Amino acid sequence: MPTRRLRLLHVSAVCAVLALAACVTRVPLPPAPPAQPLPAPPPPTTTTGEFTIEAVPLDVWNAIGDIVVRTPQASYDSRAQMLGLYSVRYRGESLLVLAHALPLSDTIHVLTTQVTARSPSGAPVDSPTAADLLAVLQRELPAEIEAVHARQAAKDAAEKAEKAKATPHKAKHKKKAK
Repeated sequence: MPTRRLRLLHVSAVCAVLALAACVTRVPLPPAPPAQPLPAPPPPTTTTGEFTIEAVPLDVWNAIGDIVVRTPQASYDSRAQMLGLYSVRYRGESLLVLAHALPLSDTIHVLTTQVTARSPSGAPVDSPTAADLLAVLQRELPAEIEAVHARQAAKDAAEKAEKAKATPHKAKHKKKAK
């Protein structure tokens, strides 16, 4: 029986220690010093053939498609107007050609579009093939944008003429007072 009392005494002691441990109040830790601000991210790397043109991004995007279609050894696999994106294959290399607007600022006062080439994964591309394609685009875009504008104006004029033709003018009859 003495072992039973010893066990009971042991269990009681453990319970008393646990009860006392639960009642201990902890001293609050001093507040942590404010976190240091993170350093600014490095500026994005650019491709050698990246360029800007003073034009509306949609006009640039349309003109890029026209230029790629008629450029030898170039074709586009897909395109996304909302993203200003063409997936292009030029001389066997897959590229993404992006046309996006630059925000107006102290140095940019008119709508300006930046055209750049990226790898299919989105990384900057500095290959000679990408630089050649962007050089072709930079050279031909101004004239092609004017051609896009001319085609759109002709289309608008044709639609306006068709609409005017479809709705006959009503002759106004005036009654003379007697």
